[in-house]
Amino acid sequence: MKVRVRFAPSPTGPLHIGGVRTALYNYLFARQNGGQMILRIEDTDQTRYVPGAEQYIIEALDWLGIKFDEGVHLGGPFGPYRQSDRKPMYRQYAEQLIADGWAYYAFDRPEALEAKRKEFEARKVTFQYDCTTRDTMDNSLVCGLDEAKRRIAEGEAYVVRFKFPADTDITVHDLIRGDVTMNSNLLDDKVLFKSDGMPTYHLANIVDDHTMQITHVIRGEEWLPSAPLHVMLYRAFGWADTMPQFAHLPLLLKPEGNGKLSKRDGDRLGFPVFPLEWHDPKSGEVSSGYREQGYLPQAVVNMLALLGWNPGNDKELMTMDELVQLFNIEHISKNGAKFNLDKAKWFQHEYFQQLPDEQVAEMLAKQVEAHACEVDQQYVLRVAAMMKERITFPSELWDTCSYFFKAPTEYDPAAVKKRWKPGMTTHMAKVIEILNTVPFEYDALHKALLDDYITANGLNMGQVMNSLRLAVVGRTVGPDMLTLVVMLGKDEVERRVQRAIDVIGEVEA
Repeated sequence: MKVRVRFAPSPTGPLHIGGVRTALYNYLFARQNGGQMILRIEDTDQTRYVPGAEQYIIEALDWLGIKFDEGVHLGGPFGPYRQSDRKPMYRQYAEQLIADGWAYYAFDRPEALEAKRKEFEARKVTFQYDCTTRDTMDNSLVCGLDEAKRRIAEGEAYVVRFKFPADTDITVHDLIRGDVTMNSNLLDDKVLFKSDGMPTYHLANIVDDHTMQITHVIRGEEWLPSAPLHVMLYRAFGWADTMPQFAHLPLLLKPEGNGKLSKRDGDRLGFPVFPLEWHDPKSGEVSSGYREQGYLPQAVVNMLALLGWNPGNDKELMTMDELVQLFNIEHISKNGAKFNLDKAKWFQHEYFQQLPDEQVAEMLAKQVEAHACEVDQQYVLRVAAMMKERITFPSELWDTCSYFFKAPTEYDPAAVKKRWKPGMTTHMAKVIEILNTVPFEYDALHKALLDDYITANGLNMGQVMNSLRLAVVGRTVGPDMLTLVVMLGKDEVERRVQRAIDVIGEVEA
């Protein structure tokens, strides 16, 4: 069969980057195998539905370049792709399981279930609705199917539970973890169909995967405990021969490694856990996103791909096409992957350096205009090309490059104390004299200032040049000093140096 995978998030809020990684691995697997990828929205739990979450998921994955062949936003031959739109079909499958002896009606009220839990707690035992307890509960296995249907016809609320066979070993073959076996006596009879007329995740998931001809289910390891139920559902429906292969992905862990990465970890350590900024419609809380923090989508994709998978070599920087070529489920780790903020920034820096100078210049020009500076596009382009290697995020452009466009109005006090020594006003006056007496180009300035003045007079090269930088920039950072001087122009440099002489003045020994 043609490879068909699905990404099936629930619209209960913003998409966590762990979910993004799941979508990415599905995408890479599908593309590598010439297959198709489907976006299905699993909204069976209407109580947790959050307005805007579905569109957020679509926009986030589109920004990252994770494309779908079918889905809730695209349509396709296996639609509808939103579970709430498929609601009528699930009841018939639940009834089929009951008719075949694989499920039963349960009428237990919440208060009865709570009383049973307390009864078990008193015996220091955990209650579970399973093959050992179901015959003591209020269900169609006890009252009979005809009586159950009479009660339902009279309007009594019910759920449908799966009927696990007693003492049966159930083996799930996982493409990452190998065979995982669990005995049915350890499993509770999960609810498949709820009293509100909606299926649970378990029933809807299996029915949808089967009817949409999904061949591989690649999802987070939190679903591994549910896999035995899913395998049994395929058997119960008679679909075992077309059951998809399973791969359960390792968790994304906190940077410290102890537990699943959460929004609280991002808030605590100052990094996003969502691809896009999220505005909670209920609380009004705003959560940061990778896009809004200036991350490039290709950097986020590359970073996430390597959290739990490796290409089998030392290669780290990979385009989406390269990831597709190299991806192999067998190279996915069984162990959780720790999120590393420094590594995320490293990927961002590497990909920022690959941007065309013109694109960086366009970002810079907007910030220059926002600070009320006149913009010469060629000058901005030269600045962008020179300074790009110092930039990781677009938001750093103005702070890093501002002195190319505006003279400093104040001087770093620590730098003044360290660099502006007695006699420095005399040296800076000499710099102004040199600027006016030699050709204003790099080599001539280098010879006149560094060789004929500083070196020939036995002066401290670092002291004088860093003081010049302080006068021109306002702090002791920046590119090669003479390159900067030539770019700014003689008149502008002279004005800045004279102002530093006037403002800082002479200092006492």
